[in-house]
Amino acid sequence: MSASSGKLAIIGWPVSHSRSPLIHNHWLAARGEAPVYQPYPIDPKDDFRRALEQMAEAGFVGANVTVPHKEAAFNAMDALSAAAEKIGAVNTISFEGGRLRGANTDGDGFVASLDAAMQAASGQDWRRQPALVLGAGGAARAIIVALGAAGVPAIRVVNRSRDKAEALTGLADNMHIDDWSARTRMTEGCGLLVNTTSLGMVGQPALEMPEAALGALCPRALICDIVYAPLETPLLRAARASGHIGVDGLGMLLQQAALSFEIWRGERPPVNAALRDKLIADLAQEA
Repeated sequence: MSASSGKLAIIGWPVSHSRSPLIHNHWLAARGEAPVYQPYPIDPKDDFRRALEQMAEAGFVGANVTVPHKEAAFNAMDALSAAAEKIGAVNTISFEGGRLRGANTDGDGFVASLDAAMQAASGQDWRRQPALVLGAGGAARAIIVALGAAGVPAIRVVNRSRDKAEALTGLADNMHIDDWSARTRMTEGCGLLVNTTSLGMVGQPALEMPEAALGALCPRALICDIVYAPLETPLLRAARASGHIGVDGLGMLLQQAALSFEIWRGERPPVNAALRDKLIADLAQEA
């Protein structure tokens, strides 16, 4: 079975909440293909490599990976992309004739979402100024690697647990790690602020960033919250109120998905307003 016709999936535990089937089946329909992208739960207690082998036997040619399996996927691969190897996690698997190839499109998807937001809002080139990353989890790892590859001159990282942030040392050049309390003074001169923590998500406290801290950013800086529930977080409202460009998490979700689709089907599908609106409508039904 060729990659142009085989089944696709999103692997996770749980995984029924994922919007990936909606996104990828939209693109498959645009190509005249059947909606073969489906959720595929794998229990963390199961043998992950064997579960992937069973997927290949069942006709799957590719799969995305979400929590809690990205590191397990990394360890199960026969070959890795350069980004996946550096990040230490896999979010895209290709089943290639008995071999498993892993990639990670999270970081490049994040960069693509920034570029799209910058162009739409006529913002400054975020690559030319320092960036401040809040958080030190898996998403932060992918974003830091991508920012380093994009040539950002300085990457400042803070996390509520400094030890966890220190573990990221070496992911990119020109990294500077500081205490969580330093976040409000480390915004000075930044062209990008990105929150990868759970603060601001549904059911979580808001991220506290004083008005003066946002004011210390470069004019028309990009302020990104990678969550999309809620779509507009308190941080994004504050960003827009202060004259900056707010970037919600849907951009990264859609752009990393497009990069995965390109790996499997050979062409990158469009990330357009129609698909974004379709996704927002689906999210609203759950709210």
